[in-house]
Amino acid sequence: MNILITGANRGLGLALAAEACKRGHHVLAGVRSPGSSADGLQDLITGFPGQVTIVPLDVTDENSVRYAYEQVGSRIQSLDAVINSAAILLGRDQKLEQLDMELVEQSFQTNLYGPIVVLKHFLPLLRKGERPCVINISSEAGSFAGAYGGDYSYALSKSALNMFSAQIRKELAPSGIIVHALHPGWIRTDMGGEQAPGDATVSAAGILDLAERKTEADALFIDHTGAPMKM
Repeated sequence: MNILITGANRGLGLALAAEACKRGHHVLAGVRSPGSSADGLQDLITGFPGQVTIVPLDVTDENSVRYAYEQVGSRIQSLDAVINSAAILLGRDQKLEQLDMELVEQSFQTNLYGPIVVLKHFLPLLRKGERPCVINISSEAGSFAGAYGGDYSYALSKSALNMFSAQIRKELAPSGIIVHALHPGWIRTDMGGEQAPGDATVSAAGILDLAERKTEADALFIDHTGAPMKM
């Protein structure tokens, strides 16, 4: 499979890239800056020759995404999966009265507009894939059923990502493209913190099972095992 993973230089994105390489797939590793926090990717390039292509891709800059698409399209004919993993968590401790709207805007720019613009430009390649899928990494924080009155920037952007996922699921279903919004669990990453109970490698393995369709899931909003989540 040809798999595009955004935010592939760290956290869950890096774990996904590593798992995909172990399974023999070709990883298109989207990174905002190729020289930034790319040690893990360099290890993958060394350990899995020919399986990793680093793609400069800033999801907050449509020109960057457009250029990335042009570069990728000149190398491959199709994509089999797009995993939108790039995300930010800002203003976590802010109450509504102190909410910094610039942080809200930045969160939406990365967590919502990023996946939108990536799909906007890479969809032609995805349409040519074999049993293609889109997995938007979301969060239970974006669930209406689990709203807890905090993490406004992050939760609202992930809730909106769930809606976008529902929209493109309807649009792309006739083409045979599967779409999921996926809660990876509270996992030990830079974002999740060391106190998190989950393991990013376990979550990544479950996500790849879904991308490979080893695990079948009917619901739009699911966890890394394919189990449905409350919207």
